[in-house]
Amino acid sequence: MTSSSTVRSSSTTRSAVLVDFGGVVTTSVLDAFRGFGTEIGDRDLPLHLLGHDEQSRTLLADHEAGRIDAETFDVGFAARLGAHGVTVSSEGLSARMQHRLERDDETVAMLSRLRAASVPVALVSNAFGRDTYAGFDLSELADVVVISSEVGIRKPSRRIFEIACERLGVAPHESVMIDDLQQNLDGAAKLGIAGVLHTDGADTARQLSETFGLPATA
Repeated sequence: MTSSSTVRSSSTTRSAVLVDFGGVVTTSVLDAFRGFGTEIGDRDLPLHLLGHDEQSRTLLADHEAGRIDAETFDVGFAARLGAHGVTVSSEGLSARMQHRLERDDETVAMLSRLRAASVPVALVSNAFGRDTYAGFDLSELADVVVISSEVGIRKPSRRIFEIACERLGVAPHESVMIDDLQQNLDGAAKLGIAGVLHTDGADTARQLSETFGLPATA
């Protein structure tokens, strides 16, 4: 995986920010899924299936794009876990997978600073589960909210980034995408959107400030 200090773009000034939700506005999704795996007796199995098992990957893609609901994903993924030797109830499965997620206050504060300085911000998120955004006022995080299940397109498809830029009224080459997954930054880069690989709010704020001239630091 690319280091968080590596930015996939030339160090030119940018004027708008696109930001992921899970793993950026929240604590690590990967860590949450590993925690769930530990609960069911195999720390790495959930992530392994979602990354490498074709049926699990299809379930995830269909759910994130809004083609199936959370309950259908839960039933299907419980079956895939069962096929690999782990018996779990399907009821509320996606919620249990991410119940360890918490608000990342550093990132939330950084987004507030950007918006206070009139930097346009779009939240670009792949939906997962029914209550992913519970407890958050998304309008306080971003000027524009683009959720994969609502637009029928998921990251890393370049089209979802185009939609975000169109709704913000900015060009892709004016924008920076913040995400904790390199594959999503690679999708955005195909449009000329710069990328910051997120590990924590302080490091991301520093990169936005030092590399792109954005008022992200306190």
